[in-house]
Amino acid sequence: MGFPIPTDKIERRHYINGEFCESSDKGTFELKSPYTHEKIVDVCEASVDDTNRAVAAAKAAFPAWAAKSPEERGALLKQLAAKLKELHGELAQLNAMDMGRPVSTYFDGFFAASLFEHYAEAGYEARGTTSLNTPGFVNMTFRQPIGPVAAIIPWNIPTISFAMKIGPALAAGCTIVLKTSEKAPLTPARLAHAVHEIGFPPGVVNILSGHGTPSGATLASHMDIRLVNFTGSTFTGRKIQAAAASSNLKKVVLELGGKSPAIVFEDADIPKAAQATSTSLQILMGQACIANSRIYVQESVAEKFKKAFVEIFSTQKKGDPLDPATQQGPQADGLQHERIKSFLDAASQGAGKLESGGKPSQVDGKGFFIEPTIYSNVSEDEKTQKEEVFGPFVNINTFKTEEEALEKANATEYGLYASVFTKDINRALRVAKAYESGTVGINCTSPSMAHDMPFGGYKGSGQGREGYGYSVEEHLEHKSVLIKIEDDAKTAIG
Repeated sequence: MGFPIPTDKIERRHYINGEFCESSDKGTFELKSPYTHEKIVDVCEASVDDTNRAVAAAKAAFPAWAAKSPEERGALLKQLAAKLKELHGELAQLNAMDMGRPVSTYFDGFFAASLFEHYAEAGYEARGTTSLNTPGFVNMTFRQPIGPVAAIIPWNIPTISFAMKIGPALAAGCTIVLKTSEKAPLTPARLAHAVHEIGFPPGVVNILSGHGTPSGATLASHMDIRLVNFTGSTFTGRKIQAAAASSNLKKVVLELGGKSPAIVFEDADIPKAAQATSTSLQILMGQACIANSRIYVQESVAEKFKKAFVEIFSTQKKGDPLDPATQQGPQADGLQHERIKSFLDAASQGAGKLESGGKPSQVDGKGFFIEPTIYSNVSEDEKTQKEEVFGPFVNINTFKTEEEALEKANATEYGLYASVFTKDINRALRVAKAYESGTVGINCTSPSMAHDMPFGGYKGSGQGREGYGYSVEEHLEHKSVLIKIEDDAKTAIG
């Protein structure tokens, strides 16, 4: 079949309580290459029983893991970071096989390693406070791990998501059950072997593969899980929050969808703005929640911007994601491909003008490819302007005034990442303040990030925050401890 890693060497099982195991009901699902459409392997589908066993293992392991010092927990995380660096090339191949990510664009192993290196030192962030403000008392707070937690990760960046969820949970003293996406289970399954080889205590890290139903739904409603950390669609996020509320009111951290706007003013560096915004949409074939899929350009420079943008956006080399020369791979699977095609159909029936692309395509008769697609002058109430496409698709509209641009940019229930391009710092800060968005880039756009800044969304883009100094915090409880002091002056003197 041409796969670089023999399929009989690919891990397909769950990792529960320190052991690799088949599904209790022998259930599996077929995983196919989005490029060749050939079967890769039958992956184990986690049942309700498998999920319950994983939670029970995490619950049993929690007291001993929470009692370890941050240094003890960190030593294992440092080893996991080193292992990720060793596995980077293999992980790139696995990710190209299951979700079509070109190996030429894969930096995730090294980035995930840096996350684990940070969280290996982050356990000491869990510190409380003291207060003498209540007469007759010395009071303090404890910061303690919230308990066994669950993480449900997306398919677009599974290696990075693995580190973003597991690193802070373990640093805080929590144990974890992580469910991977059915579209991209191979890299987390390979990393389960790294966890096992390093020697994490059984039950501290449990990794399941499967769909949202039944395993994801079981985790969201499980009475022994104290927090669910989910990255994915807003639709699924609502279901998880409802399940959490109807079970044990577990804490929910949600990093959800986006419809990220970029505003380009006439005084901006137009070539740089075109380069940055096109790159934002080329990352992961547009399959990123932070991609700036709506661009608003001031009328006086609109044609200049569009010309530059089209030239950059439409020139990536499509092909086999395992080929180092490939820049654009296929969409993740057939379902994702069909979903994007429905947006192409909707756009073709709308009022906008097609500037480039607009069709699905193949390379040598293979792959779930989509031509990089640009529409201009799209009505603000059209489907492609309101809903997340999650593909190489962008609408470029124009505006006259700052107020008009902001009104249109904020007219969405998403609020994850927004950008503004201008040389006027006062205008830039006005726009940044007015944006209804968790992150704002000034003269830059996604995927630009800062590790020590909180990442998360306004409105339907989520709740809670991730990032250095923030992710560990989400996994800790506050406990107030009140100490009464006997105020006996004679005893104190004598």
